[in-house]
Amino acid sequence: MAASSKRALLHDLLKRVSRLFFTTLAVVPANVRDQVGLAYLFARAADTIADTDIIERHRRLELLGRFRDQFADDRIVWERLRDVQRAVAPFQPESAERVLLERLDECFRLFLDFSPDDRRRVRRLMTTLTQGMEMDLRAFPGRSAEDLAALKTLDELDLYTYHVAGCVGEFWTDLMCAHRKALASWNVQDMASIGVRFGKGLQLTNIVKDLAHDLQKGRCYVPEPMLAEAGLKPRDLLDQANLPRFRPVLTKLVRMAVEHLDQGWLYTMAVPRYETRLRLSCMWPILSAGESLKLVLQSPDLLNPAVKVKIPRSKVYRIMAMTTGTVACGYAGTAYWGHLRKQLA
Repeated sequence: MAASSKRALLHDLLKRVSRLFFTTLAVVPANVRDQVGLAYLFARAADTIADTDIIERHRRLELLGRFRDQFADDRIVWERLRDVQRAVAPFQPESAERVLLERLDECFRLFLDFSPDDRRRVRRLMTTLTQGMEMDLRAFPGRSAEDLAALKTLDELDLYTYHVAGCVGEFWTDLMCAHRKALASWNVQDMASIGVRFGKGLQLTNIVKDLAHDLQKGRCYVPEPMLAEAGLKPRDLLDQANLPRFRPVLTKLVRMAVEHLDQGWLYTMAVPRYETRLRLSCMWPILSAGESLKLVLQSPDLLNPAVKVKIPRSKVYRIMAMTTGTVACGYAGTAYWGHLRKQLA
């Protein structure tokens, strides 16, 4: 692919789709940046297919399956890909999402330019991610709070967080170990397992901070047995007055997230300090997640869908400035993470 076309995808389009991810991607080492950026665009496209509510659920499952089929091997079935584009792109109110879907063929041409091993890594990631999205569509058949459903077991929650985020830790580890000489001594399998924990922690953070909004979409990711221990049912979470009763469950979920993120921090500290960019790209999401969890625990409006629990962008930039200013120093970063942990215990 021509350099101008690649830039249009991995710079201009990526920046439009997610400015925050684009900012983070800028610190990723150059020889793995294209692979990470394209994988993100593919994941975002799959997520858009799954979330386009105006399309019937069974049809979205079919289209998601067609999209995943393109990652079965190196033979892209262009007409089937165009079917997906034609079916989903017209329903995107966000122009960036529409442009992404319209340019999926260019994304796949760039994908085919990757090395065979990098194509294998992206294929494995996308196969697993889309399975998680299908799990989501099947577990939550409704579209609103009227049809609210919840995950049935804690194991189901663990499996879900693996499919939609933990698998990213596997992809990241495999990719970095293959391309960054500083990680040559890593045991890929062992570090990938820790990377899975890293991803699960980030996803659990998203689940608790987006709880009220997901409930309005008919999705309760808090397993029924956890709620039952507090004498609650999923529908009880639609009433803001039940927040005090829900707090013990929330505390458990936050503790689970922190335990996973602790493993993510160990993963980060295993990256040699002179791999500054790689360290920073791991530090930023963990510290941002910690700040988000702090807000979750402090929020009196966690169950209010009109309130968005989100750390301000200025806080994200302060995290970036502090860690960059100390050149990804483990002592400074660990002190920050330790300070956050004490507030989350």
